[in-house]
Amino acid sequence: MKVIGITGGVGAGKTRVLDYLRKREGCQVIIADQAAHKLEEPGEICYEQIVELLGQEILAVDGRIDKAKLAARIFGDQAILARVNEIVHPAVKSYITKTIDEVRREGRLQYLFIEAALLIEDGYERIVDEMWYIHADAEVRRERLKKDRGYSDEKIDKIMREQLSEEAFYRHCLVVIENSGTLEQVYRQIDEKLGEDLCQKQ
Repeated sequence: MKVIGITGGVGAGKTRVLDYLRKREGCQVIIADQAAHKLEEPGEICYEQIVELLGQEILAVDGRIDKAKLAARIFGDQAILARVNEIVHPAVKSYITKTIDEVRREGRLQYLFIEAALLIEDGYERIVDEMWYIHADAEVRRERLKKDRGYSDEKIDKIMREQLSEEAFYRHCLVVIENSGTLEQVYRQIDEKLGEDLCQKQ
C-alpha cells in the first residue's frame, strides 16, 4: 500500500480530486479536518483540553463543542489559535499515523490518501510515501472562491498571503496534478499516475 499526501492552496480544487479518489477501487481518503472534528467530540482526546482552555461557553446545549462559537473565539486571536492548534494538530497526526498502521495490517488497500491543510508545515513528509500538489492558477482559484464560497477579494488576498508559495509546494511534492482546466483533464492525470504505479508493481 502506498500512502499519498494531498496538498495545495485554497481554491485549488482538492475536494474534487479527493471525491474522485474515493470512488476508485482500492483507495481510501482521510481528511485531517474531519479527523479533528471527531477528536473534538465529547470523550475524545481533544475535547477536555479545548473546553479547559476556552471555557464552557463554547459548548452547544447538547454538550458538544459548538463549531461556530469555537471559530468566533479564535478568530483574530493568533495566541488562542496557536494554543488550540497545539492541542489538535498533534492529536490528528497521531490518529492518522495509527490509522495508516491499521490499514497496512489489514492489507485491503492499494492507496491511502491523506489531506491536511498543513501537510508540509506539520511534517507529514515523514508519514506519507509521497506528496501530490494540486495546482491551479491564482486567477482560477480566485474565481472559484468567489463563486463557490462567496469570498471577497480582500479575504482571498489574506488567505493566499498566509499560505505557502508555489515554489514551496513544488519543492516538497513529487507529483503535480494540474487543476486549472476541466475535471476530465484532472481525472485523466490521476488515472495516468495511478496506472503508472500499478504497472511498476507488476
